[in-house]
Amino acid sequence: MTHRFFLNSIILPAIVMLSALLTACGSGESSPDTTASQGAPVEHRLPDTLRVATIYGPGSYFLYRGEKLGYDYELVKRLCDDKRMTLDLTVAQSLNDALAMLDSGKVDLVACDLPINSETKRRFIPAGFENLTEQVLVQNTSRPITDIEMLRGKRVTVERDSKHHIFLDSLNRRLGGEIIINTVSPDSLPASNLVEMVESGEIDFTIIDSDLAAINRTFTPDIDISLSLGSPSRSAWGVAPDNKWLADSIDSWAHSIRPRQEQALLVQRYYQRALRDPQSDPLSRAKSRTLSPYDDLFRKYAKEIDWDWRLLAAQAYTESNYRPTAVSWAGARGLMQIMPSTGRGYGVNPRQLADPETSVKTAVKVIADLDKWLTDKIPDRAERQKFILAAYNGGVAHIYDAIALAEKYGMDPSKWNNNVEKAILMKSNRRYYKDPVVKYGYSRGSETHNYVRRIYDYYEKAKRKVPA
Repeated sequence: MTHRFFLNSIILPAIVMLSALLTACGSGESSPDTTASQGAPVEHRLPDTLRVATIYGPGSYFLYRGEKLGYDYELVKRLCDDKRMTLDLTVAQSLNDALAMLDSGKVDLVACDLPINSETKRRFIPAGFENLTEQVLVQNTSRPITDIEMLRGKRVTVERDSKHHIFLDSLNRRLGGEIIINTVSPDSLPASNLVEMVESGEIDFTIIDSDLAAINRTFTPDIDISLSLGSPSRSAWGVAPDNKWLADSIDSWAHSIRPRQEQALLVQRYYQRALRDPQSDPLSRAKSRTLSPYDDLFRKYAKEIDWDWRLLAAQAYTESNYRPTAVSWAGARGLMQIMPSTGRGYGVNPRQLADPETSVKTAVKVIADLDKWLTDKIPDRAERQKFILAAYNGGVAHIYDAIALAEKYGMDPSKWNNNVEKAILMKSNRRYYKDPVVKYGYSRGSETHNYVRRIYDYYEKAKRKVPA
């Protein structure tokens, strides 16, 4: 099995090619089960439909700009495509709920990181790619500490009663009780996660799993996650104990060449993503009264949605820094960073999205539809523009959830600033994305929150420098 993460380097490429590859078992192929009562192998065929449970999370499964994404989701989808099985996906509320579905026979496979230990081994057989994760210290890049011993006298903030809290207590005992442990309730963190608080300087240190640290590193580049705090722990997908044949079939698939190559690409996509390119601000250096080479396009198509063209230009700058060939980690393309599936939905071949006019024209169609979907909820036109931009970035489903959360928790569901923008941040907090009013699970709300703010910051500058 390959390993996604390893001690002191967080993430490594696929480790070692096996000297002999097992023969993959496909749909219509058979897999021997050597656990038959009299020792004779029993032949099993892979099902036409594979029933899979996963959980919402930044690495497992989430919705982004209307796309189903996630390392585990994409990997199990490839398994089903390769073996010509239909994927029947259920999103469980927790790992325990997913394992309960496996215990009861409601699903054939749990496709997310299941910790492999003496307790869980009684409930499932590990299958597929094995992952190694560890707990790492999150700190600011300015003056990072380089040794665990240097934590003496330092304040480390963790979520109360979490596995990180338990681990930190144990580590503190080893260091003679000299770490200052600050615990916070999950309920007190609706607006920001601890990693972002480290980057902003609100807290000095926190602890996080190395895989999630790698994801966060993309969005919070001013953090250091190089200091490992302990031995790696193993995790993998899981099948029921009486379905060893299915685990063997998935292992066989995982050990073959193409799945290993595709898994390595997914590791790179989700856990080794290049950091965002620093954006240059054309307004700070431009002496001419222009924002970009595409101002005429923004003027032309902004009329179709009755927007100030400078707001549309500000969105393009925030999306791509005015680069028509830009491609994001998620596959969004072009000046307006449109997902290929979204383009196809508007009759545009993904290859055409690098054309600036096609990109702007398509984005305006998306904006017009978002406007229709949000009009009943947000009657004020100027206010609705903020919701539209948020939905463009995070997906309208997550904005509906944020509106519901805002209403439930005493905020104004028709106002963005200091109201629904706070609620969208809540959707990265487990307590809130599992709230009964939330229908679409986890969202990295800070990205959407910051996206709208960046657009309006740029827009205000643009209005002062460039005439309408």
